[in-house]
Amino acid sequence: MSIATQTVQTGPMSLRDWGQLLLLGAIWGGSFFFARIAVAEMHPLALVLFRVAIAAAALHVYLLLRGPSFRLALPHVGLFFLLALTNNVIPFSLIFAGQTELGAGIASVLNATTPFWTLIVANVMTADEKLSWNKLAGIGLGIAGTAAMVGPGVLAGLGGPVWPKFALIGASLSYAFALMVARQLKSVPPPVLATGQLTASTVIMIPVVLSATGAGGLLSASTPVWAAVFALALVSTAFAYILYFNLVASAGATNASLVTLVVPVSAILLGIAFLGERIQTFELFGMLLIGLGLVTIDGRLFSRRPRLSKN
Repeated sequence: MSIATQTVQTGPMSLRDWGQLLLLGAIWGGSFFFARIAVAEMHPLALVLFRVAIAAAALHVYLLLRGPSFRLALPHVGLFFLLALTNNVIPFSLIFAGQTELGAGIASVLNATTPFWTLIVANVMTADEKLSWNKLAGIGLGIAGTAAMVGPGVLAGLGGPVWPKFALIGASLSYAFALMVARQLKSVPPPVLATGQLTASTVIMIPVVLSATGAGGLLSASTPVWAAVFALALVSTAFAYILYFNLVASAGATNASLVTLVVPVSAILLGIAFLGERIQTFELFGMLLIGLGLVTIDGRLFSRRPRLSKN
């Protein structure tokens, strides 16, 4: 069976898939902490370069020690560069550009629309991931929950220029198309898939950064910033993308995109656990809406029907 004709499980996700989704959401929620530290001293484009380059180097070492061989990626070079553009280079650049004008609140809400765009793109481009009422309703609840969880930050971000909002929506659309590309690489083991994508992203970002910022000062950040960069690269990128591509292969593109609904919850819970922040009522309400949205998307709870007793 060819890669293009393989199908994925589009019914309810398994408990293992849900576990991977929640773990990935926690890891990517934590990436906001590392990025917040790093951008204080490092140009955003340089941060993107170091993030993908360090992660790629670490994964190449991993493949050398544990396998499988990176040669499995070589027949798919073109797809890897397309995946790098749609999953790293374009969305990272659009998000950084948009966040120069937008607050974190409205940015996280716009990013949480990724499953919605993925569902539309998958419905058009695939034969096995079609629209369903529970997915549409669940994604709507999830986006509403993200907006509620951000609270007053959403209203504060509604004004101002329009272009940064389109930049964030463009990033979400790019992620949706990236998931369609990743579907074509399902035969490639997740560690090789992650390594190939990050290697291609590094090749693309080197000339971009050199032309935008030059080579001077690239390595001048302080020790705490470099610690944040390595944490972002090794945990929130190298390990996270192995998990992410494994989830795409086992649960499907639309289900994998649900991680963007989990990330804001994770970021807030990590702030409570490690920064002493306190949870607000609107944040709790938003988390409950997101939880209800995920249950609705899963569909198992609503598929159970009480059995009628026979007289």
